[in-house]
Formats: sequence, C-alpha cells, structure tokens
Amino acid sequence: MKIDRFVLAIIAIIIIAYFFPEWGNENSKIPLDRISSIGISLIFFFYGLKLSGSKIKDGLKNWKLHLLVQASTFILFPLIIIACKPLAHSNEAETFWLSFLFLAALPSTVSSSVVMVSIAKGNIPAAIFNASISGLIGIVLTPIWMELFLPKITTSDFDLGAIYIKLIIEILIPVLLGLLLQRFWGKYTSIYKTQLTMFDKSIILLIIYKSFAESFENNIFSEVSITDLLLISAILVGLFYLVFYLTGFISNLLGFNTEDKITAQFCGTKKSLVHGTVFSKILFPTNFPIGMVLLPLMIFHAMQIFIISIIATKLGQRHN
Repeated sequence: MKIDRFVLAIIAIIIIAYFFPEWGNENSKIPLDRISSIGISLIFFFYGLKLSGSKIKDGLKNWKLHLLVQASTFILFPLIIIACKPLAHSNEAETFWLSFLFLAALPSTVSSSVVMVSIAKGNIPAAIFNASISGLIGIVLTPIWMELFLPKITTSDFDLGAIYIKLIIEILIPVLLGLLLQRFWGKYTSIYKTQLTMFDKSIILLIIYKSFAESFENNIFSEVSITDLLLISAILVGLFYLVFYLTGFISNLLGFNTEDKITAQFCGTKKSLVHGTVFSKILFPTNFPIGMVLLPLMIFHAMQIFIISIIATKLGQRHN
C-alpha cells in the first residue's frame, strides 16, 4: 500500500510549524488568517461549481441508502462519542473528548469516498450524491452538535447566531454562487480538477500550519505523550470499525445489495479533513487549543484512507 502523499504533507507541515512557529503568530507580517478565510470561500465556491442540480435531484430516489449514510455521519457517530462522555474526568480528558465530538459531528469527505467506492465497485452515483450533500448538511448540523457542549467547557460565549452568519458568508454564499454559475463554469472543474485539488489541499495545510504553530508556541502538546497518541489512535480505530460494522449490519437488515452496502459503509464512516479544518477556525474561540482539536481528526484522516484502501482493493477483486 502506498502512503497517501497528502498525509506526508501534513506531517511535513507540522514539523515546519514546530521549528518555525513565529510565522503563524499574531505578530507575523504574513496575514494567514485573511489568506485562509479567502481560501475557504474559494474552496466552497469551487465545491458549488462541481455540484449538479440534476444529479442531486436524481439521487434522491435511493432514499433509504442516503438516509442511512447521513444518519451514520451525523447521528450515529456523535451519539457514540456522547455515550463516552462520563469517562472524561479531568480538564485534559474533557478537551480530548470535545475533539472527538468535533470529529464525530463533521460531514463525510467527498473525493476519497467516491474514489474508494469506485475501487470497490460500489454504487458510484449514490456515493457522489451522499458525499456532496453531506457537506451542505454539515453546515447546519455540526455547529448545533458543538453548541450543545462547547459552552460548558469553555469560558467564552458561544454565539450560534454569529457562527451561522460567518458560515453563511464564508461557506454557504460561495456554494450557492457556485451552484448558480455551475452551468456556465462547471465544465472547468473537470478540466482543472488537479489544480483545484492542489488548491484545496494547500489551504488545508495553511490552516493546519497556523493551528499547530499557535499550539507549539503555547506549549499545548507538552502534556501529550506517546502513550496518549497510541491511545487516541486505538480509540479511533475502534470507533471506525464500530461504525463500519453497524452500517453494514443495518444495510443487511434493509436488504441492500452489495453495491449499496459498500456505499453505505464507505461514505458513512468517513470524516472530512477539509470541513474539519474550516469549521475549527469558525466554531472554536481564539483562545482554544485548535491544534489539540485537529489532532484526532488528522489521525483519523490518515487511518480511514489506509483501512478503506485495503478493504476497497479486496472488494474490487470480487468479480475478477
């Protein structure tokens, strides 16, 4: 199995943040906040350009599959983490628990879900529909999940109205603008697909750099040991397989064929690093350790690609 190059880039950018954190602090001459805000809006503008209204309309027909995927993404994941809340006894444990809840409340990833479903020979149109619509649902549901618990852990005010205004300005309006212009410029998203993917990843790396640079400057990770990292990784693997097998079990109960079951399991277990880095910048107060919040998400991102790649390759060989 090849190591995903984006995962390697994330590791490299964290190392750069460790040795050169001064580029990401408040006194830096480089306006990283403004650059990343503009970049976020452009990411979701291009996301809107890629969406096809007709495909979304056609995709609604397979409603049982879509309902399972979205319920797994936005209900099953968060409920599992909420059930584990009594285990968080210390302030550090509460911070880690909140980072897991943030991961659980995020929408599904788009590109890797569709690619993996394609490799496994699943229901590709349904994968495209669910991965696309998940990001739009997440704009509404992710802040609601966080609003239920964030005020109890932080001392800052969690103004859901202000957060939605920011989400509307930076994310929803660009998406709608992209949808409106899709019939004129949509074809260019296929022509420049590689360049757009590179742009998306560059903005994500920029946000990750700033988050970790601030965390390193404030010694946020000084209390995170190798044992903690191994424990976090083990919990994430367990979480992934629990949701994977639960969605597979429910798929069997609903009588899904193999292709629909693959789509349900692959799309219903993914979490988007793109949305995670963007939402963390908007949802959490400035004094919150964002690097700590993103840590489980980045481990999960690398892990989900690795595990699903192996499963997809094996399933793809079933007709050979």
